[in-house]
Amino acid sequence: MNAPAETRKFEAEVAQVLHLVTHSLYSHKEIFLRELISNASDACDKLRFESIANPELSAGDSELQIDVSWDPEARTVTVRDNGIGMSRDEVVANIGTIASSGTRRFLEAMSGEQKADARLIGQFGVGFYSAFVVADKVTVITRRADAAADEGVKWASDGKGEYSLEQVASAERGTAVILHLKADEDEFLKRWQLRSLVTRYSDHVAFPIRMPIEKDDKPTDEWETINAASALWTKPKAEISDEDYQSFYKSLGHDFNDALAWSHNRVEGSQSFTTLLYIPSQPPFDLMMGGRDERKGLKLYIKRVFVMDAAEELLPNYLRFVRGVVDADDLPLNVSRELLQQNRQLDRIKGACVKRVLDLIEKLARNEPEKFATFYKAFGNTLKEGISEDANNRERIAKLLRFASTKGDGAAQIVALDDYIGRMPVAQEKIWFITADSYAAALGSPQLEAFKAKGTEVLLMFDRIDEWMLGSLSEYAGKKLQNVAKGELPLDEADKKKQEEATKEAEPLLKKLKELLGDRVGEVKVSARLTDSPSCLALSDYEMAPHLARLLREAGQEMPESKPTLEINPAHALVKRVETEADEAKAGDLATLLLEQAEIAAGAQLPDPAAFVQRMNRVLLG
Repeated sequence: MNAPAETRKFEAEVAQVLHLVTHSLYSHKEIFLRELISNASDACDKLRFESIANPELSAGDSELQIDVSWDPEARTVTVRDNGIGMSRDEVVANIGTIASSGTRRFLEAMSGEQKADARLIGQFGVGFYSAFVVADKVTVITRRADAAADEGVKWASDGKGEYSLEQVASAERGTAVILHLKADEDEFLKRWQLRSLVTRYSDHVAFPIRMPIEKDDKPTDEWETINAASALWTKPKAEISDEDYQSFYKSLGHDFNDALAWSHNRVEGSQSFTTLLYIPSQPPFDLMMGGRDERKGLKLYIKRVFVMDAAEELLPNYLRFVRGVVDADDLPLNVSRELLQQNRQLDRIKGACVKRVLDLIEKLARNEPEKFATFYKAFGNTLKEGISEDANNRERIAKLLRFASTKGDGAAQIVALDDYIGRMPVAQEKIWFITADSYAAALGSPQLEAFKAKGTEVLLMFDRIDEWMLGSLSEYAGKKLQNVAKGELPLDEADKKKQEEATKEAEPLLKKLKELLGDRVGEVKVSARLTDSPSCLALSDYEMAPHLARLLREAGQEMPESKPTLEINPAHALVKRVETEADEAKAGDLATLLLEQAEIAAGAQLPDPAAFVQRMNRVLLG
């Protein structure tokens, strides 16, 4: 029995997307054709895959293709495929509701400066809605390949909040998307314009894209294939131009920008497979928001048959920015995602992909420093995740990392760990670094004073991920990495003797400060780190940096309470004032300010900012 026709409202997020694309996206209007052809290609891929287990699905029409046509009189553009098609429930799930399309993240990204950026559409899987950029009404007629001829579905909407659904007869399986163009979109009723867009964005779609032959400015009943319709990665590299590679990347990655670099390789032997891997020139907007849950980085093919988007199985998470395809000869065609996770052959493919990507990044670092700088600005922090995630390649990844330095000229001047080691004096045994939540905070840290005085280079690490990463990077090239704010500083005999004498002389002062500060500190010591500042915090080797602890608390994480060690500079006038202050209340204010300014410099969160302000005012006025 036929389901009755009905009218439904779009889910709230979809209605918001439709409002944005119809009112805010003015540039790159032609994106709609790329996105609809991409959806049609996916539908053909899915039919070819499902036909392996059920050949009847494609019986009678096994030549998969995508047709793009236009009707000047009706003012319509139609994109039709003979792929898998959709049932009524699938139409509702894929078009009328948020489903798993990434619509919510699209809306989050489409704020502020990104409001009119059409490039976002493809990255978030909401490409169908781009049809409303050029159309004031869209009609979809679809029938699933396993449904009867009278079980087609017609969907229609003007994009203003509602859509209609009705069951219709459809002799052909697959989907037709009919765009009723807005009054000022005549350019898309011209064959040459539609063809040029197909050539620019979709030439390397692996299915034939056909258009009617034109005669007297009108479409005829004759059709011709207008794209290359070949799997680019299967061609010999000598036959593929850079322009071909870039064109394929743009259709694959839903990107208007050129790829930064790529690697195309064929592995022959007991296990044969082809990889074509791209590094984008800009990160997707959802890279640091779990973006891999939306658009998978790599597509898996088996003997040119699309199987799945499978980034989680084919590349580790820290390389999730890579786009591309893997085409394997030896995996079973009916492999499921669960079986894929347990497939031993996949380990070799994954290892090869990781090696190729790291080879490619190393090549950029070695031969194309400007491109490498572009890469590192976009993906350096993501790459750092590999230090913890990929122990087998930790040394290779560390070699690619770059950091600001006290020998550099600003935050943009970055150096490699190998550069640092090459400048180390013979007697220096450690790679010294400091972490903070900004470049200025790192460079101005009081813990650096003794190192600056001796001319010892220190790496400045101020990205949020650095402190976490360093938990897995304790050594590089045989040199231990050491935080200047943690542990005891190595002193020569002369400095050690000087430190012991200063500590002995300051014993009464240290005792006084400990009594004044009470439980707020674990210990008060004379510092070997300070030359100009009155105080700083010192941490144990395994203690979390205060700025990171603050960020984790702000994110809702419970952090164990720890009592810091306060190091003082007895020669500083403020410290001397504490020593000579007879008024216990004033001495208490001064001692507490020594601790609090040390906490502020270390990026810690003051327990009572208002009390700090009152205390500071009393000292200034007193």
